[in-house]
Amino acid sequence: MDPVWLIAAFALGFGLSLVGLPPMVGYLLAGFLLNIFNIEGGTFLEVISELGVTLLLFTIGLKLKIKDLVRPEVSAGALIQMAIISSVFGLALYLAGLSGKGIFEGFGIREAALVAFALSFSSTVFAVKVLEERAESKSLHGISAIGILVIQDIIAVIFIVASSGKLPSIWVLALPLLLFLIRPAVFYILDRIGHGELLVLFGFFLALVPGAELFSIMGLKPDLGALVMGILVAGHPKSREMAITLLSFKDLFLIGFFLTIGLTVDLSWELIIMAFIFALAINFKVISNFLVLTRFGLRARTSYFTALSLANYSEFGLIVASIAVDQKMLNHDWLGIIAVALSISFLISSPLNSYSHTLYSRLKSFLLKFETRHRLLYDRTIDIGDAEILIFGMGTLGLSTYDHLIEAHGQKVLGLDYNMERVAALRKEGKNVIKDDATDLEFWEMVEGMEKEKNQVKLVVLCLEDHKAHLFAIEKLKSINYSGRVVATAQHDDEVDELRRLGIDSAFNLYSEAGIGLADHVFENIG
Repeated sequence: MDPVWLIAAFALGFGLSLVGLPPMVGYLLAGFLLNIFNIEGGTFLEVISELGVTLLLFTIGLKLKIKDLVRPEVSAGALIQMAIISSVFGLALYLAGLSGKGIFEGFGIREAALVAFALSFSSTVFAVKVLEERAESKSLHGISAIGILVIQDIIAVIFIVASSGKLPSIWVLALPLLLFLIRPAVFYILDRIGHGELLVLFGFFLALVPGAELFSIMGLKPDLGALVMGILVAGHPKSREMAITLLSFKDLFLIGFFLTIGLTVDLSWELIIMAFIFALAINFKVISNFLVLTRFGLRARTSYFTALSLANYSEFGLIVASIAVDQKMLNHDWLGIIAVALSISFLISSPLNSYSHTLYSRLKSFLLKFETRHRLLYDRTIDIGDAEILIFGMGTLGLSTYDHLIEAHGQKVLGLDYNMERVAALRKEGKNVIKDDATDLEFWEMVEGMEKEKNQVKLVVLCLEDHKAHLFAIEKLKSINYSGRVVATAQHDDEVDELRRLGIDSAFNLYSEAGIGLADHVFENIG
């Protein structure tokens, strides 16, 4: 049956992408459709599903730093959010269970607590996929969301170990020392492995052998091992390259994960109605997450985008419910309800995240009322000073553009990037760079005020990875009647055409322009 689910996944994924929705929504619908026709995925689909999740957590670890997890808004925020959601959902379920009818037959405090706890998790797979599609995994709200999700995953692992009644192997005490000892060997290999297929193979080896398999042998969750191994390698210069090389494999294997969700659920009207009620409760998750994060001093904008990334239920919730069902602590119907609620939450969260910037522009004035007076130092909008040229995205291309323009315009050139570490490193080099991004409405309002006063900004250069961010920035520039020039880059010809239709001064294909630059360099240096 493999060709059948491949055809269904591609057809629905492609169809929904044409209307602006993420393909993963199509994969979910494909799973439900195949389930209706009693088509099973088989062992192969389960294997690639597990492999996709393992690689996902490994690549998360490659980009993660421990200091991001210990920030109060991440560590304490995650615990407070889960406590609030578990308490409110648990109370509501307990009161509903007093009826004792239908699925609530024999439903008591223990059952209410277990279901509420399962619903307090948000999906790591979904959130990371969405953030990567928008190239926002390194933004402050991306780092915050991933950090909160990792804390939740750790809590899930603790629950799984505790509920199994089996303690991990005694050798788990030696695990930190073992990881410390193998780290130099891993770095030695990475220094000498090159950039080809060996790097890809070594990535698979690290995720599956010293990661997943070693942790499984010691009685811990394999996915946790992949995450820890990724964090172990994160300090090496090749960690980013390894994450990029594994990207296509991870995305392909994760199709199996989304298909599996739909294939494992037996639908009934009572189950669907209850799942829709849980899906509506996502609104409470978003509101509570937003309020908790703003209390820690994050801007309304950062809190809003972080909360939207967490606006779903989690595959770990399914695992928690599955364990409860296996141990006769929960009726099997609740596993189906949580699975359908998880799927519906993905269907709701996908368009919300796709149009998150547009939604924020409409809700901004209301959301700002919830900001605290004193905000975190690393989450503030900064004035552009006397800059006349703004460069968004200080990656390789943006940095090169900055260096060339700075020779002619001095400190009147300003670089902007949402990656805090990149900004800090460039500022140490003496470059005029601040942390902000092209989708920050508060930033554009500040520029609008300066435009009305003195038309200070003469040129905006967009060098971002996310095409949608370019479109948003151009829309904002038009809305403030910006009179200067706009130049943007793109990775594909159709994106270049779209940028030009919007009326900007110049749009360049990164790869074709790189070829032209190389040709000019050759003729200039060797004739």
